Amino acid sequence: MPLIPAGLHRILDFVTVAGFALAPTLFGLTGLAATLAYVLAAVHLALTLLTRFPGGDRGVVPLRVHGGIELAVGIALLLAPFALGWQGAARTFYVAAGAVILVVWLLSAYETRTGNPAV
Repeated sequence: MPLIPAGLHRILDFVTVAGFALAPTLFGLTGLAATLAYVLAAVHLALTLLTRFPGGDRGVVPLRVHGGIELAVGIALLLAPFALGWQGAARTFYVAAGAVILVVWLLSAYETRTGNPAV
């Protein structure tokens, strides 16, 4: 049974946006690592705002699709620092961010209580 309901997940998404936006300043990221953090903040904000969370009717992205995107991003963030040859703070930040996103993905409810997809 998921421990993170959709409403809390939405709040955590906004925390994630802030984390990516602040990462270059907080962790001294530069170059591609900083640019990627800003792009991920913007993309995650757009995804969150466009997602149709239970109880809301504004979003166009089904919650299950949102979850699938987060799964793919979490895996990509774990692998990217190694593929790009990053060391130090950049590697640590992106591996940690990927791990956190995957843990939240594992613990989140991407379906309604009835078992139907939260669309």
